[in-house]
Amino acid sequence: MINRKFVNTTSISRLRALGLCQSATRASRWVAVAVAILLANHSVADTADTLVAAPAKTTTCYLDGLDEQFQCGKISVPENPKQPDGKQIDIHFAILPAIKNTHPDEALLAIAGGPGQSAIENAAGFDRMLTKVRQQRDILLIDQRGTGQSNILSCDDGDLNALNINEDDLDMLAITEECLAGIDADVTQYGSNIALKDFEAVREFLGYTKLHLYGISYGSRMAQLYMRHYPEALATVTLDGVVPMQQSVVAIGSSIERGLNVLWRDCKSNPECQQQFPDLVDEYNKVDQQLADAPISQKVRDPQTDEPSDFLLTRSKYSGAIRMAMYMPNTRSLIPHAIHQAAQGNYQPILGIYSLTASSTGIAMGMHASVVCGEDIHRITEQMRKDAKESYISSSMLDGLEKTCEAWPTKQEDDSFSNPIDSDIPTLLLSGELDPATPPNWGALAQEKLTKSKHFIAPYATHGVAYQSCGNDLIAQLVDQGSIKEIDGECLQKDVRRSFYLNANTVEALPIASTNTDIKTDTTAPANTAEDKE
Repeated sequence: MINRKFVNTTSISRLRALGLCQSATRASRWVAVAVAILLANHSVADTADTLVAAPAKTTTCYLDGLDEQFQCGKISVPENPKQPDGKQIDIHFAILPAIKNTHPDEALLAIAGGPGQSAIENAAGFDRMLTKVRQQRDILLIDQRGTGQSNILSCDDGDLNALNINEDDLDMLAITEECLAGIDADVTQYGSNIALKDFEAVREFLGYTKLHLYGISYGSRMAQLYMRHYPEALATVTLDGVVPMQQSVVAIGSSIERGLNVLWRDCKSNPECQQQFPDLVDEYNKVDQQLADAPISQKVRDPQTDEPSDFLLTRSKYSGAIRMAMYMPNTRSLIPHAIHQAAQGNYQPILGIYSLTASSTGIAMGMHASVVCGEDIHRITEQMRKDAKESYISSSMLDGLEKTCEAWPTKQEDDSFSNPIDSDIPTLLLSGELDPATPPNWGALAQEKLTKSKHFIAPYATHGVAYQSCGNDLIAQLVDQGSIKEIDGECLQKDVRRSFYLNANTVEALPIASTNTDIKTDTTAPANTAEDKE
């Protein structure tokens, strides 16, 4: 569902490292496409009511991936809240109306990730996941300032072909300066706290007395800020794929390394995967070292256009493709086969995964930079920098972001921004054991001062537990009951693991001459731990 005008795909090759959330609406068609390819993919606590400069209109609209009629509208707000008579920008919203609206004064606000994703563009995914909530309450989607239809801060990627660029040749400082020059906005006004004012202004305009929040990935930071600044407006909160206030998102590098280690573990403990790919880690490292020495060029057919194209496989593309594929169970299951084939000199499977993931995030890179450069980069310690040097993924990620932030004007948040949220709002926290971006210990960190909360770890989920498990049922229960007391996460124990692809066609093993009878099956799932605070 990505719209390429929203994204600088060239910068994504280098900077997508912090795209914390995948577009949920693409997940259902990833595997089919991938298999086809394999065969041939801060704090501001002012009141919000001073922000609305003009009345909004709500009109009937249609949304991508859905065939119903919905209600869409916008409000106009000052770009700089301290200059109410200055430049105005429009904040767009969409309402997925309740099927039977028994709570007309309530809505669930679903907040997208990124930072930089459009909530409205992800309407279909939110609708499917929140279908039980929508039976009795509206679902409210707001394009955060700088994303989607709300004065998007995007960068033109020109005529560059993402398949054959060498990211090491890119001058990130010059690219950032060029992007900045093309944006008609005061980019210092697109941080999370200012955007939060817009959310509250929309709530007041629409007349909802209470909101239930669902924040996915970076959206969980926005939800926590809502808890800090406007607690009286909230009934319940769900944080999924949690980014705690205490954590800089730049620390995602170590989370990616953890995600890889969990992948190696899962393959090793699966007899078929271990038998088919007994040297998976060595093969991964072999290809990584080859690409560290020099990129590999091949003639291929573009997976999107089927036109002949030059594919330059770089170390950045290779690690980026595997990293992004770990976000969803279906693409994660493709990774061992793709690595094994690359080690044999066949790079088509990696091309397939790369092509799927390169255009799946839908991130507005200008907004992304405004958030990360103002809220995260200054929180990097010397120890974190030292640790990052131990990993190519972490070091290249940090290097690219520091070059971007060197050129990007920001208003740096003070130390209080990083304080844990102290709240008694009923809060559900969901973490995936297999998450390569926001690991379970991040959820535990966010829960520190949430006095009425439960944290569940889904043993078989990656990023976005509610999309992959009964997590959506737990959200509906929380919204319906307004309490976490009766919520039991036992359903998350259901084994929904996806088998690894052992070849281009199937998850079943190919016939082999002999079997290793010493391999034992590990059927023990990671514990579904729940920290209760009531």
